[in-house]
Amino acid sequence: MRTPLITVRSGLVEHRRLGQSGLVVSRLALGTMGWGRDCDEDVAQAQLAAFREAGGTLIDTADVYGNGESERMLGALMRGSSRAELVIATKAGARSGEGPLSTGTSRRRLLAALDGSLNRLRTDHVDLWQVHTWHPDTPLEETLAALDYAVSSGRARYVGVSNYSGWQTAKASAHQRSTPGRAPLVSTQMEYSLLARGIEREVVPAAIDAGMGLLPWSPLGRGVLAGTYGRARESAPAGSRAASPTWGRFVEPYLTDESSRVVEAVRTAAKGLGVSPVAVAIAWVRDRPAVTAPIIGARTEAQLAASLESEELTLPASIRSALDDVSAPEIGYPERLPWG
Repeated sequence: MRTPLITVRSGLVEHRRLGQSGLVVSRLALGTMGWGRDCDEDVAQAQLAAFREAGGTLIDTADVYGNGESERMLGALMRGSSRAELVIATKAGARSGEGPLSTGTSRRRLLAALDGSLNRLRTDHVDLWQVHTWHPDTPLEETLAALDYAVSSGRARYVGVSNYSGWQTAKASAHQRSTPGRAPLVSTQMEYSLLARGIEREVVPAAIDAGMGLLPWSPLGRGVLAGTYGRARESAPAGSRAASPTWGRFVEPYLTDESSRVVEAVRTAAKGLGVSPVAVAIAWVRDRPAVTAPIIGARTEAQLAASLESEELTLPASIRSALDDVSAPEIGYPERLPWG
């Protein structure tokens, strides 16, 4: 393997408790969704080395990322002493193929997925195991019982959810807290950025009430907040996510006039502060209520280095307020009562 090319300041990343649990994690998480698909093992090794050098500990993956290749690569890179120095978070429950047995969050499917994750990661436990998505055809009690068993059997230290709505988050958390001995939900992983603030209506209040830490995915608005795109998919630079057949449709919803106003505000703030738009966007979401650690994913070493620079930035109140205003989501009844 080649020598990593990323240079970062040692100990750069600060740490926080995950919600109200006792688990302490870095306030940036390294995302690995592209490992095995957009990143080969050399790039993954460089990313992991740079993240650890900067003081990062929380690594996010899932059983479906790269059809399991993300977990396999992470497991290979953790050989030696690094496992004890990392907080490994993975997920299960997303569709993994065709057919009725490739979807759902049944006890059978979730526990089989966890065994598969542990095998690929070459470890006997994960630090945080999360249900990847809500599944309406599986009884919630059955899904949560699988989480309880994962903790009681020692295969998971903590558990959480991902992509749950506000009422789903509240219902699941209340169920776990209603009976002593059940594993509390300590986290929820949701899309959250200056271009996607919808979770502020109900998910964030539910997480705060339940003492759950928020792990935002796509804090750069699916890459758009980096400021490299125009207002149409056709204008995307060659080699970018928006220009790719795989990711183009994922990015396209944010290539709008409304989004461009937010992107321009981020650019203006970055220029005034002498930093990159990436650093501004990540610093904004990192310091929002309930947030523990934004998940930073990168295809290249330079992209990761730009994201890590956010740890040297605390947004001034005036800039934070301006970004809040330009990106504010529509919130009304019933979140705000007309007589309140």
